[in-house]
Amino acid sequence: MDLTDIKILDCLRKNARLPASLISERVNLSVSAVLERIRKLESSGIIRQYTVLLDNKKIGKDLAAFISVSLEHPRHNANFIACVQKDKRIAECHYITGDFDFLLKVVTHSTDALEATLNTIKNITGVSLTKTLVVFSTLKQDVTAFPDQP
Repeated sequence: MDLTDIKILDCLRKNARLPASLISERVNLSVSAVLERIRKLESSGIIRQYTVLLDNKKIGKDLAAFISVSLEHPRHNANFIACVQKDKRIAECHYITGDFDFLLKVVTHSTDALEATLNTIKNITGVSLTKTLVVFSTLKQDVTAFPDQP
């Protein structure tokens, strides 16, 4: 991956629907060269998918929280992960280091819904401790980490 690929990725990260003709102008390449580079980025797995970033407030889900979860023993990890993957209320799940084992992001419409989600999580076999942090506002939300540009 070179600087041109990084510039192409930056264009797509900001707007995945940006036409190749506009990307080619911004990175100083022909349209066919841009399309070929995008195909290579896709086939190599660097670009995994194209998606939509929703405005949670506008769809009535303006309550976000991060829930740290500790499990009694690592033998419970597989079951915990399976339960989390099935639960549509959980937007993200990260296996982490530190005092907790997992960090979950929940996006919902009310404190009642957050409470119900938290109770579901607490009832998963092996969960020993949770800590919930409610988000007041999001000051930065990039869809992905991005390679440093030289």
